[in-house]
Formats: sequence, C-alpha cells, structure tokens
Amino acid sequence: MTEASSETLDRPGAAAELLTRTDAITNLAVKDLAIARKFYEGMLGFECVDSEGDELAVYQSGRTVFWVYRSEYAGTNRATAMSWPVGDRVKAVAEALAAKGVRFEHYDLPGTRREGDVHFAGDLKIAWFKDPDGNILNIVSG
Repeated sequence: MTEASSETLDRPGAAAELLTRTDAITNLAVKDLAIARKFYEGMLGFECVDSEGDELAVYQSGRTVFWVYRSEYAGTNRATAMSWPVGDRVKAVAEALAAKGVRFEHYDLPGTRREGDVHFAGDLKIAWFKDPDGNILNIVSG
C-alpha cells in the first residue's frame, strides 16, 4: 500500500492522487464468519491471510485483498458487491465453481441473453452467484 507523509497530503489534489494509486479493499458483511469461511475457503478456494477472531477474515485476491467481517447488517446489499475479471474463461470458471456446489443466479435483464449460468450483454459475459449471506458476487469477462 502506498504511504504518504502529512506534508505530501497538504499539496492540492494529493489525497485524491494517493487514492488512485492505492489498491482498494472490498468489505463483505456476513452474519456468521465460520459459515462464510467455509464458503470462501472451501468452495471458492481462497486462503485466509489474516484474521481477527470471529470478527474478520482477510483473503488475498490478485494484488489486493478483501475483508469478510461479521455484521448485523449482513445480507442487506441488493447489488453486486464484488467481481472477478476472468477474461474469456467465464464459462469454464462457472462450470468449475458449479462443480464445487456454487449456485448461480439467473436474471432477466434488458439487452441480455443467457446460456446456462452465463449472461451475455454484447461482448460482456457475466455469471452471478451469492455467498451464504446473500452478497452478490460475479465472474466477468471484462
């Protein structure tokens, strides 16, 4: 992560510049961290790289991390929370995840068509699924 001194941040526009050069972290709220860990580790294959007891699990994904944390507000987000760009491998990755028990969501969206679990919108391919708390996740070709 990029660090800056307070002198550097006093320069006009410096804070925004710092953010644009820093990897972002996704935060996913869950009700039961033990159940969430079984999903992210067992079904999706992530390795927990850090944790704070029963409150937080941190997972490495590419160059950044995402945090899965316990919250009473888990399951209230009704929009996509996290995406993994997998290029032209959307169908293959969806099939591999389905073989591990991941259940995909099917949506009727204007301007899209669906083949199996993969939605097509022009050249874009997307397959959506949820974690045990209803966080909407996807794999995408873009």
